[in-house]
Amino acid sequence: MFASRNGGLVRRPNTPYSLPPNVKLDHKLLKDGDDKEDNEFAATGGEDNDEQQDFSLAAADAPSIAFWDKFPQRYKLIVTTSLAFVVCNMDKVNMSVAIIPMAHQLGWSASTSGLVQSSFFWGYCLSQLPGGFLAGRFSGKKVLRAGVLVWSLATALVPLTATFLPGLLFCRLLVGLGEGVSPSAATDLIARTMPINERARAVSFVFGGLNVGSIVGLLLAPAIIKLFGWEVVFYLFGLIGIGWCLAFDSATTEVRPSSTSTPNSQVGENGNAFSNGQVLKSSPASTSKAASKAASDAHAATFDISDKAIPWRAFFKEPALWAMIYAHFCGNWGYYNLLAWFPTYFSEELNLDLTNAALVSILPPLGSVVVSGVASSLADHLISKGVDTTKVRKLCQTIAFMSPAVCMGIASFCPGLPPWLIAVVLTAGSSLSTFTLAGLYCTHQDISPKYASILLGITNTVGAIPGILGVALTGYILDQTNSWTLALFAPSIFFYVTGTVVWNLFASSKPKEF
Repeated sequence: MFASRNGGLVRRPNTPYSLPPNVKLDHKLLKDGDDKEDNEFAATGGEDNDEQQDFSLAAADAPSIAFWDKFPQRYKLIVTTSLAFVVCNMDKVNMSVAIIPMAHQLGWSASTSGLVQSSFFWGYCLSQLPGGFLAGRFSGKKVLRAGVLVWSLATALVPLTATFLPGLLFCRLLVGLGEGVSPSAATDLIARTMPINERARAVSFVFGGLNVGSIVGLLLAPAIIKLFGWEVVFYLFGLIGIGWCLAFDSATTEVRPSSTSTPNSQVGENGNAFSNGQVLKSSPASTSKAASKAASDAHAATFDISDKAIPWRAFFKEPALWAMIYAHFCGNWGYYNLLAWFPTYFSEELNLDLTNAALVSILPPLGSVVVSGVASSLADHLISKGVDTTKVRKLCQTIAFMSPAVCMGIASFCPGLPPWLIAVVLTAGSSLSTFTLAGLYCTHQDISPKYASILLGITNTVGAIPGILGVALTGYILDQTNSWTLALFAPSIFFYVTGTVVWNLFASSKPKEF
């Protein structure tokens, strides 16, 4: 069941563990924990310290599924984490669709609808820093599981509190609290398990689950509402999240690699070793060691942040962090507002019914799924060729910001365009914004894998503010002006453009010693 390509611990189905001659086995009993891990096996090679490997393998009673058992553990974690993000956005966009019949039934104004949708981000903002610390302290896997459980239970309670506005706002706040820890938990998992030349694809795959969740949610919600009423959407989506929690532990085991590995290195196709895009000196002897090291880098270090004070002051002295903070704010201003208001925009401005408005709203996340694969592959390819990592991240983030800015400008200042063309233009801009997964969202791991989850917690805390202020402010401006250009597009264009300038001036992926 378990195997190492480099001569480590080998496990075959229904056979004892077998070890290569030069490997010794240390066995120690683990403390009981939430993951029900029974034993930890550390397999270390003979005299060559450069090729030593330390693995902690947690026993699991998962059903024997042939194709799943063949996956490396780090890929299993990435796949299941991506599925959690699918559920995450299903529970986020369900309100974007359900808000239309809810507002009609309960007599809400656009301002009240904006308040209900923004309440999610109250909790989302509050849980960013705690989520980052907890992920670094207890592992992203445990924090992610707890977050999914909280937001799923709160989602299922929404119909029971809908007629009591404070109760509804509190439930959506809890949904935000649960979902707010998921980015930091995922960042922790990626930083621990993925080398830099696989990182953009890992980030893209995991966070790409958000786009898949938007598609699934926007497809299912209108049909469910039409057949059974809006209440059933929240009950069903909540149950799906609870089911994910029950399956997560049995489907994965946690990998705890050696803390001596350095996940910011890789080997290029020409045999040269690279670190964050910088070519290192190479010789025939060192190339072999670099290749061996790169293989072990596929399992990143365990980063225990509980043994020392978190260097908050050093964080905020770093200009690159401030660029990340502002970029996160700017990107989320456009993203959260489009996510919350697109169905209403298509319904009211383009005169589409609920089902068709939701179907058109699927186009941006559907395009994002395609673009994310292109962006991540391009970024990883450039880095593997030796292109400076900072240049790659700046290029990707510039595309992510300027594309939607241009497309929103076209939709705003060309009012004579037919509705279908407006939908195509906005879809193109929103889809290309997914380049951020190969830009901003990789930079936290680039500069400090050890503190990546905390750094994302910092930037995402500020990044949640547009969800709190922007979504509600859009509803208020819409009530006052009845103009989608002033309420939705103009502010987003402003932040996309200024975010591009700040990012290109101050962003950096150079590793930092905090």
